[in-house]
Amino acid sequence: MRIVVLDGYTLNPGDLDWSGFEKIGDVTVYDRTPVSDENEIISRIGDAEIVITNKTPLSASTIAKCPTMKYIGLLSTGYNVVDLNAAKERNIPVCNIPAYGTDAVGQFAIALLLEICNRVGHHSRTVSDGRWTNSEDFCYWDYPLIELSGKTIGIIGFGRIGQATGKIAKAMNMNVIAYDTEQTGTGAEIAAYVALDELLAKSDVISLHCPLFPETEGIINKESIAKMKDNVIIINSSRGPLIVEQDLADALSSGKVYAAGVDVVSIEPIKADNPLLKAKNCIITPHIAWAPIECRTRLMNIAVDNLQSYLDGNVKNCVY
Repeated sequence: MRIVVLDGYTLNPGDLDWSGFEKIGDVTVYDRTPVSDENEIISRIGDAEIVITNKTPLSASTIAKCPTMKYIGLLSTGYNVVDLNAAKERNIPVCNIPAYGTDAVGQFAIALLLEICNRVGHHSRTVSDGRWTNSEDFCYWDYPLIELSGKTIGIIGFGRIGQATGKIAKAMNMNVIAYDTEQTGTGAEIAAYVALDELLAKSDVISLHCPLFPETEGIINKESIAKMKDNVIIINSSRGPLIVEQDLADALSSGKVYAAGVDVVSIEPIKADNPLLKAKNCIITPHIAWAPIECRTRLMNIAVDNLQSYLDGNVKNCVY
């Protein structure tokens, strides 16, 4: 059985191995595949029966031109890179990784928030640069330092990751409210469910943890920002297109939004003309919330288990 991994580097830059897949079949791993070169994608798939992808697109045309393809395994939770209708018509399972970094992504969302509130990295650099040594006072700070206890965090999307974030916020004595189209008992133990407009109006911090669907795309825009408190903080470790980036940049520049911390943007890698790059008080990290080795090890193991389950006649985590 031929297995091809189209873009394995981000999952495994050298600190993991592909032995789980190698026990199943003959594996070819490409670190990267040009995402806009369909002919190269098709060429690399060749006569493989098993195709593993992270961000390399598998369009209807690509799927049609790869007749030996029998299974598509994703190295991610998101599956928008695959034409699901085309795969379904061919009876090709498309299996994702639904839960591998829940705690880490929740941790990272709070890390972005804490960096905004304490500016640890900035102040550490000033000390290394000699500023404290030369200071006339025993202390100094360059940004307002913010205590989160007693403040309200509104979490949009209260599934596994949203709830993990809420638990940490609650441990810091924050008031946790949440908006989700589906309310659960476990969620209600952590947060008070509210309508979206109420969340926008009451939150000192808004953290995004919803999937990217047509109804959530651009959920943070000039209209929704206008409903928020002045000096609100916005965190996004979910999907970049949840935010209309120019609208957020404008709100940061005007001061309506005090600060933002984002680990994701609309086009990745980030484009040089992304308005958030020049926005005031915006911390941007390169989509790394998912990347602790513990998470990537878990992801690799689930991806292998997904494939083995398919071969055993028990398909897991099929997204259609």
